[in-house]
Amino acid sequence: MKRLFGSTSGLKANQIHRLENLYRRRIPTEFLITFELAREISRLSHEIRRQIGVLIDRMGRIAFIIVGNHHRIVIPDMSDYRAAPGRLKGLRCIHTHLKNESLTKEDLTDLVLLRLDIMAAITITKKGLPYQVHASHILPKSLTGELYQTLPPLSPNQLDIGCLELIQALENELASEKPLYKTASKKESAILISVATTPRRMALNSLEELKVLALSSGINVAGTVLQQRKRIDSRLLMGMGKLQDLAILTLKKGATLIIFDQELNPSQIRSITDRMDIKIIDRTQLILDIFAQRAQTREGKLQVELAQLKYLLPRLITKNTAMSRLTGGIGGRGPGETKLEINRRRVRDRIARLEKDVCLVKKQRKQQKARRQKKGLPVISIIGYTNAGKSTLLNTLTKSNVRAEDRVFATLDPSSRRLKFPRDIEVIITDTVGFIKDLPKELMVAFRATFEELESADILLHIIDVSNPRFKEQIRSVEKILDSLNLNNIPLIRVLNKQDLVDKETINRQISSLKGIPVSANDVSTLIPLIEKMEALVCQHEIGHSFGKY
Repeated sequence: MKRLFGSTSGLKANQIHRLENLYRRRIPTEFLITFELAREISRLSHEIRRQIGVLIDRMGRIAFIIVGNHHRIVIPDMSDYRAAPGRLKGLRCIHTHLKNESLTKEDLTDLVLLRLDIMAAITITKKGLPYQVHASHILPKSLTGELYQTLPPLSPNQLDIGCLELIQALENELASEKPLYKTASKKESAILISVATTPRRMALNSLEELKVLALSSGINVAGTVLQQRKRIDSRLLMGMGKLQDLAILTLKKGATLIIFDQELNPSQIRSITDRMDIKIIDRTQLILDIFAQRAQTREGKLQVELAQLKYLLPRLITKNTAMSRLTGGIGGRGPGETKLEINRRRVRDRIARLEKDVCLVKKQRKQQKARRQKKGLPVISIIGYTNAGKSTLLNTLTKSNVRAEDRVFATLDPSSRRLKFPRDIEVIITDTVGFIKDLPKELMVAFRATFEELESADILLHIIDVSNPRFKEQIRSVEKILDSLNLNNIPLIRVLNKQDLVDKETINRQISSLKGIPVSANDVSTLIPLIEKMEALVCQHEIGHSFGKY
């Protein structure tokens, strides 16, 4: 395994040999670093006029040696030393400073964001000998809000600080601040974060929906963070100080995952994961992961994999800690555990094959549509925001048993049933995948064949959960998607579901405002006005052209 990092260009052969010999050193667990090792890296650093760093594990072994430039070192990928939830990295970093300065802001940022055991800097005399050692560690509990504590400067003969005992004490403090609940085994525990420029109420509503999505995916929510900014940081979304706070919060909460409410572009994922030793995903990937869990049919699985690979392709950048999540999904439900150096061409080839398969599905749907038209059966499609009660309504209307659950995206694979009206008129009624705010464009493309099924509908039933405090925003989200699919010319009935959970005054006001029909989808006796309205529309001579919204 390569353990010497940084550029060795310009170094003499004997200097490189001396660097490689450092791996033979062993540091007693009570020492931060031995005087001999501190002296050797100080001399080398003084000779080459570049900073040198060592990463030491808790057994006292040197895991990495880093050769930097005059001003800094760059800590390499340490994914093999991933910190467990609520614990530190298991590595401490000791490096030289050519100037007579203590730990820099960059040193302390690395300490916090990478969860290092300890960060230390050795200052060097004019003769190339170690002068002082400045060390700092994460501070689990602080009344003042400090993220770290800096020890008094140590002389080279004062390095026996009970190092391992100190690190274990820090981890014990971190463990004592874990959540009061115990997370289930094999479950992720997440911090949800929104960095928003929108009004606070809108940002909180979106964050609450993200929480519902996370819980629906089987993730424990350990905490939420909202930062409002006038302008989003194009590189990190948030400020570096907030990123430090977030790193400490994940430590204290024992979180294994951070979920951003905003979609992260490839460079943002790389920038954030380079600075934080924790899994990072965004709202889009969370939704893709839920779809991957719920897809049951071959068609659904094809569409989800296509969406995931299209999301993944631009993020196949140089190796970084984000890629293991992107290729595997939150719970390993993605396209597969692929090597980080995944071949872009292979992904493009796979996308091309999936698109061909989806095209075949599209042809099959057109054939089914043609058969229905031949039989002359009108089609009624149920649409609406996710978890509004679409499948429950289909089950009650047709006395069928389509999967219906009180969670988002319970239905991914469209279901069709026959429904006979009292006048002996027969129709096909279909259930569709739920809509959601900011539905990922990859899913919109992948599920195009499914959404195009709506084009053959004679009536759309827009199911609205009026018991949801955000139902007006949900209506706007659904109608925005309908507009993007050019479905505004199809007659639409607004169905105000879950009326039993709302007081009569409120439901009457919404009937007047939205011109909708109130129902309780699981109570067949409340569906009579809706059935009468659908039957009347079906009986109209020029259905689909003469009517607007009802």
